[in-house]
Amino acid sequence: MMRYKNSSLSAEERTEDLIGRMSFEQKIDQMTCLVTITPDIPYFKDYIPKGIGHVGAFTTADNVGKIAQYVYELQHFLTQETELGIPALIHCEACAGAQFTEADVFPSAVAQASTFDTDLISKMAEVIRQQMYHVGFRQALSPVVDIARDPRWGRTTETYGEDPTLTAAMASAFTKGLQTDNLSKGVLCTAKHYVGHGITEGGLNMGRSLVTERDLREIHCKPFQAAITEAGLGSVMSSYCCLNGEPVSGSHRLLTDLLREEMGFEGIVVSDYIALDRLIDPFRVATDYQEAGIRAVNAGLDVEYPRPKAYTYSLKKAVEEGRISMELIDRIVRRILMLKFRLGLFEDPYPHLEELKHSLHQPISMQLNEEIALESFILLKNDYPAEK
Repeated sequence: MMRYKNSSLSAEERTEDLIGRMSFEQKIDQMTCLVTITPDIPYFKDYIPKGIGHVGAFTTADNVGKIAQYVYELQHFLTQETELGIPALIHCEACAGAQFTEADVFPSAVAQASTFDTDLISKMAEVIRQQMYHVGFRQALSPVVDIARDPRWGRTTETYGEDPTLTAAMASAFTKGLQTDNLSKGVLCTAKHYVGHGITEGGLNMGRSLVTERDLREIHCKPFQAAITEAGLGSVMSSYCCLNGEPVSGSHRLLTDLLREEMGFEGIVVSDYIALDRLIDPFRVATDYQEAGIRAVNAGLDVEYPRPKAYTYSLKKAVEEGRISMELIDRIVRRILMLKFRLGLFEDPYPHLEELKHSLHQPISMQLNEEIALESFILLKNDYPAEK
């Protein structure tokens, strides 16, 4: 047996053994993602013949059984028909319930925050965890911890509102509920959108944000820091936006100096969908996808979502030319593989359909839904004395 397949070894030992067996192309595959938008389950050998690191959830199915079938066929192909047998990390949105057919839906995040009750949020997150775990989706693109200060911004309802302390508390509670103390039974959380995404000028999505260095740390980084320090946050999503004239997804200062070195983050950084495209247009800090990929890798971005455009095998030329170090590529792949080992994906990447059916639409979900909805109502009374 190859050492990386030996579950009695530590995640570190297994990672080192596996990375030593990988070609450059296999390493790049772990840094990329597949999303299929089709009513049918694809023939994966045509899409990803050598493997893939990350997969967006199959969301067009009529029933949860077909979603479980998708997960099974995908992971069976990856683990049994590719050279190294590395399973994918499958993700979906989850801030108000897992985003797949038949999953339970809860009140929006801004309503959750209006309860001011972190215990309620942890209980809700536990329900979401069970449903995601049993369907085989082991990464949530949640919680959304943007600080929403402009009501014109169309994504306000996804956030926990305007207060950084309340948002930090909710983010930590949600992350603890999904990831748990034992990640092998948990779901990886991805806090987003790092950073300053909720204050773009004019309330326009994906635009320009202006913020002082003090406000950046004390307001906008605060919920990320809380989830990292208090809940062991495993993943962060870089935003679409440009912060103080610098696109976040290509910023070494923000993704490495601040996030990793100052805030102590040790997990993986994933791009928001097509965020690397935006380094080319509209931000124009890269002339093409190869330049965008070089910039993002050197900045500290580990995974490109949703499809490989900038993170492709063409990065090999950049390594040969000394524009990216092989050491940096290996460091990224180590982070990805470590999480997969800690999640237990190599031992059990498959859905558990019977357990899943028993976790859907249970009385606890109905009870939590009603309780969160009722607790979210806030009545204000103006007792200020009238002028005489």
